[in-house]
Amino acid sequence: MNTFFYGVLPYIALTIFIGGTIMRYTLYERNWTTKSSQFLSKKDLKWAGPIFHIGLFMALGGHCMGILVPKFVTEAAGTDEHMYHLMSLAGGLPAAVLLLGGFLWLCKRRFAGNDRLQVNTSTMDKWLYLILFLTIVSGTVGTVSNIPGGFDYRESISPWFRSLLMMQPDVSLMENIPLVFQLHMLLWMIIAILFPFTRLVHCLSFPFEYLLRSNIIYRKK
Repeated sequence: MNTFFYGVLPYIALTIFIGGTIMRYTLYERNWTTKSSQFLSKKDLKWAGPIFHIGLFMALGGHCMGILVPKFVTEAAGTDEHMYHLMSLAGGLPAAVLLLGGFLWLCKRRFAGNDRLQVNTSTMDKWLYLILFLTIVSGTVGTVSNIPGGFDYRESISPWFRSLLMMQPDVSLMENIPLVFQLHMLLWMIIAILFPFTRLVHCLSFPFEYLLRSNIIYRKK
């Protein structure tokens, strides 16, 4: 099972992520959208959206730092394990609060008390919200449960992830990691598989033409 989950499934997820995204953009470009619901409900989105995205960027930055930068590099820079753990908590806990809080606020907006939003929420959207919720919660629980220390993911998860990038997966590194982190790893693979078929594709787009276009003039009636 370890060989499949940590040596095969990541590549399946990555293949679907890249291939499915390219296929959707080339064959179904008109469906490449966030399916914005701002015109249906604008009030909560004003704060929930920015809070969620700030927490998301903070979490992604922390993940990239922790996964891609080997432990010996930070130690060579004079940061021992205890100091690194404190620094990761100082950034990880606020990120978790913002990310989970913003996400729950967005869920309340979409699923509680607004019939128009519920009608415009597809089955795939519901699955996406569920998987995102489980991913955020498992990451938050992992961060909080490791406040006292004891589990150093830079000795297991980080080198495993880098071994995937090197096309030489070392599944033995994932044998004894805590269950909540195993769940977190599985969930990001599921998100990668779902990514091309959901509204998440919008994060790969940036309106470059918007920066160069002429101003739009609005006049009162």
